Amino acid sequence: MANKVYTSDFLVIGSGLSGQLFALKVAGNGTVNLVTKRTLTESATYRAQGGIAAVVADEDSFEKHIADTLRVGAGLCHEDVVREFVREGPNVIKDLEAVGVRFCTDDSCGEYDLGLEGGHSARRVLHVKDHTGKDIELALTDKVRKSKNITIYENHIAVNLYVKNNQVEGAYVLDINTGEVERFAAKITVLATGGAGRVFLYTSNPDVATGDGIAMAYRAGATVMNMELFQFHPTLLYHAKIRSELISEALRGEGAVLLGPDGLRFMDKYHADAELAPRDVVARAIDHELKRTGADHVWLDISFKDATFIKDRFPAIYETCLQAGIDMTKEPIPVVPAAHYIMGGVKTDTCGRTDIHGLYAIGETACTGFHGANRMASNSLLETSVLARNAAKVAMVEIEKERTVHEIPPWDPGEATDPDELVIISHLWDEIRRLMANYVGIVRSQKRLIRALNRIEFLAREINQFYWDFKITADLVELRNIALVAELIIKMARMRKECRGANYNTDFPTTWTYPVDTVLKKGFVPIDS
Repeated sequence: MANKVYTSDFLVIGSGLSGQLFALKVAGNGTVNLVTKRTLTESATYRAQGGIAAVVADEDSFEKHIADTLRVGAGLCHEDVVREFVREGPNVIKDLEAVGVRFCTDDSCGEYDLGLEGGHSARRVLHVKDHTGKDIELALTDKVRKSKNITIYENHIAVNLYVKNNQVEGAYVLDINTGEVERFAAKITVLATGGAGRVFLYTSNPDVATGDGIAMAYRAGATVMNMELFQFHPTLLYHAKIRSELISEALRGEGAVLLGPDGLRFMDKYHADAELAPRDVVARAIDHELKRTGADHVWLDISFKDATFIKDRFPAIYETCLQAGIDMTKEPIPVVPAAHYIMGGVKTDTCGRTDIHGLYAIGETACTGFHGANRMASNSLLETSVLARNAAKVAMVEIEKERTVHEIPPWDPGEATDPDELVIISHLWDEIRRLMANYVGIVRSQKRLIRALNRIEFLAREINQFYWDFKITADLVELRNIALVAELIIKMARMRKECRGANYNTDFPTTWTYPVDTVLKKGFVPIDS
């Protein structure tokens, strides 16, 4: 039986902040099919603890926020993009409050209770306790589920984009429950699949963060940019059974200090801003301390603060630590750096448009140049929101042009059979993630990158053969994607022969005088010299 066909004006793949906000914005002007590979709320947004950076205080200014972002971005930020996005901050806050988000306020004056995080020169992080992303995601989900023009497809994972004459006409999507590959045709296709933290062994990202949108866009012929720039968050909870639990930078903003295995503070030796230095600096400092001492983790201590304040300001983190047998009001928290956020992605303009007609990328899937070489804390939700708003504006105009939804050919499984050894998929998945952790982590070298590239190219060929020989499953789709994303990261890390922001290569300790973006497109072979 031929696979099903679903048509709409807009096809949105991904259900984090960017995907859901875009869907809500365009729903009044057309039909939306929203595809997500788990549930609507399974996203990196849901896990975001710190908050969203925006200039809302009288003592702050756009120029201060712009200057902070440019400084932390290590010279690679696109200043025009930074200026545009920062100035949209107050409008983003109004948008989120309009869908029901209630940011914390100071009871004594009624003003926003603004947090301070690494890289910021002023308090400008709006938050909902320490579970900001969860509140944003739930508020958006409530509105999306009530929208008559948005049809939701949970447990559906996009496999490939369908491209004809450099025009994306939709996508092939696997219904995980039935195993059937269905056709989703649309005038506009939007990739909002989030990041790619699962390409590394240790990450704060949810299981869904396998770089699907980036991989699909690259296979379709879109340009990717700065993929080597992967930010490692300095403080992931170190625990044998509880994984991927982030310990927010907001703790350090409220005075928490990092302690070595000997119980002594060490960040003041690495940077004048100590614990509030940019994330790349803090992550490398911890990495150095771990390698120097042979320890498994360092400590993050806020126990010297009032216990009532800690429980009120960080209720979710407090409960998580209790589950791990740690009372953060009385003892320090064991932490390690972990892959957290990719500054690179599908190259887009400030409206999310890629270099393929009909294809947009927003959120962490996209690379606009806003973050440069290192993302400043809580700037991600700002960029995501502005990009979704901008994309919605231009996409609504685009569908008014006389474009029709074109038919997508049926999915052809060829001679594929049921996979007989699924253990191969889990084995390959584990090998890639360990390879990336060992050779393409916080500190890199050319020798490590060459070894990693040789191995990933071999694994990619094996995975590709597996993909064509057997019927696809969600695990196989994700494996294929992380293999490609890993290969892109390695290749572009070899292209950047300097230390800049999140890219630290021991063979190139200096920084280029003139910052340059790395870009890669299917069919282009980078020259290693």
